[in-house]
Amino acid sequence: MENVELKYGKSKISLTLNGANSVEYLRENPMREITDIKEEFRHCVEEGVIASKPLKELIASDDEVTIVISDMTRFWMRQDIICELLVKYLNEEIGVSYKNMAIVIALGTHRKNSEEERKTLAGEFAYEHVAQVIDHDCDADDLVYVGTTSLGTEVRVNPLAVGRKLIVIAGTVHHIMAGYGGGRKSIIPGIASRQTIKMNHIRALDPVNPKSDDRVGSGMVKENPINLDMEEAGELVKPTFGINICVNSASKHSGLFCGDFDKAWKESCKYIQKSYGLPIKKEADVVFVSCGGFPKDLNFYQSTKSLFNGICAMKEGGTIVFLAECCEGSGARDFFDWIEPLKRGCLDESLRKDFTIGGYIFYAACESIRKGHVLMLSSLDPAEVKDMQVEAYNDIDELMKHVDVRGKDVYVIPYGGSVRPQLEDKYRQLLDELD
Repeated sequence: MENVELKYGKSKISLTLNGANSVEYLRENPMREITDIKEEFRHCVEEGVIASKPLKELIASDDEVTIVISDMTRFWMRQDIICELLVKYLNEEIGVSYKNMAIVIALGTHRKNSEEERKTLAGEFAYEHVAQVIDHDCDADDLVYVGTTSLGTEVRVNPLAVGRKLIVIAGTVHHIMAGYGGGRKSIIPGIASRQTIKMNHIRALDPVNPKSDDRVGSGMVKENPINLDMEEAGELVKPTFGINICVNSASKHSGLFCGDFDKAWKESCKYIQKSYGLPIKKEADVVFVSCGGFPKDLNFYQSTKSLFNGICAMKEGGTIVFLAECCEGSGARDFFDWIEPLKRGCLDESLRKDFTIGGYIFYAACESIRKGHVLMLSSLDPAEVKDMQVEAYNDIDELMKHVDVRGKDVYVIPYGGSVRPQLEDKYRQLLDELD
């Protein structure tokens, strides 16, 4: 008998597993925490640069400099701390005037920020000193064409990214479409046009068959058409310097990887794969996965990362018990809207016609769910997810009546968003792809 306690919303759920053949917990690997971020920053832009000259040798005092940072969906990376250090360094160590600095928030197609949010994202010091802190507008009339990738994506970007020294600050994480977030993803979708973004992101779908492209997925970069297209866009824009942030599950800075825009980013990806990628010898019959409670299970859209990760640890035809309270419902405005074309049997056709990120996450979730039997503990109305082939329950005792662990191998994942289970061969392959 195994007693299991998992976070759910702002509470905890207790389970008793009787008669299981084995019960194994899958947790993230231990990660360091940077104790002196100011000293670490200075080291990483001077002696510790990756495949690049030190920052002070790339920027002249009379240069105009644009700093690209991420939006609120990545604020848990605490880029504001790094942004302040960078702005001060450019001014105090290199002599760049504050009036020659601008900060662009890489919104992609996300909503605009309020003034207070812009101040939060850039940090109060940077916000008050640099010439401007602006949201990128993917529909603006003044976006600049910088070229077309070999895959045919016409790349148009924010004018402040052209003709100026460009420094990109971004956080690196596993990403279901691009392989990893951060780096070149700050160009597309970050500061690109809506059409550029759509041309890139629609490559998540197989070019022939009604399914996701097999080359697209979390940790996959080598043949991933989305990633390759993004990398080419990065080469067209030619950022001067990249600062890549890695954090632990408590959102504490764990690593800074600075230097060449592409090579420093790839080093940060290796760190993330070694930290959050978890090699497993086999997949389990039954997987219990929690998002880790509030706010990580605030809505279904945000919770899908834990669902995807949990399903990676489950055998074909197995069972997954997914704990996500979702007190704010679906989360993404267009997420559950895609249930209608799913019910009509035209989801693939509809998504290709009007591709959105929320739509693709919904599409990919439906694909993953087909691998086995998904039981969900949630405050959602069970009818909302029924057509996705998810059995939702509001009561854990009722849910557990439909779960049999006797003689089964079981995995328990307390923090589903922080662990990416991978069969050992797959883990090594994905690490090798970054070399």
